[in-house]
Amino acid sequence: MESLESQKYPIGHFKCPNPITSKHIENWIDVLDKFPKRLNGIVQPLTDFQLDTEYRPGGWTIRQLVHHIADSHHHSYTRFKWSLTEDNPVIKAYNQDDWSNLEDAIKAPVSMSLMHIEAIHKRLVYLLRSLNEDDLNKSFVHPETNTKVYVKENIGNYAWHSSHHFAHIVKALERKGWIRL
Repeated sequence: MESLESQKYPIGHFKCPNPITSKHIENWIDVLDKFPKRLNGIVQPLTDFQLDTEYRPGGWTIRQLVHHIADSHHHSYTRFKWSLTEDNPVIKAYNQDDWSNLEDAIKAPVSMSLMHIEAIHKRLVYLLRSLNEDDLNKSFVHPETNTKVYVKENIGNYAWHSSHHFAHIVKALERKGWIRL
């Protein structure tokens, strides 16, 4: 039986390489570029019953995961913009659990968030591909940890975040026998 840790983190925790190379950044941007199509491909065919299945016992439903991804990546896009236009800004945190328990995250059609993810990723990838080394070394401060997060590190974190939640969905569907990959 899978441990709770492996159910929560099916691809492990994000481990930021040091140093971050241009190849890392290129690969991460590629993940972000391809993610909306991959997500849409696995989620769009699902029934409401399947969408309302928890990805792990006591976890969010697949529907909540999709809406969470839209919320989180929207926040991330804003954080990139703040980092690029302000001097080491303190970003606004949000309670992802509370957001995921709002009515829109519990019941809204996933098509809305799939469209939002596609749009935000198009903008994000376009922006990220335009960055130079100075831009990549800009940063923001996360108020919950009071840590400085560099733009280049955040690119990796959100590539990981995409793959992390995609793996949640795949694992949930595999556990139910609805797909085999």
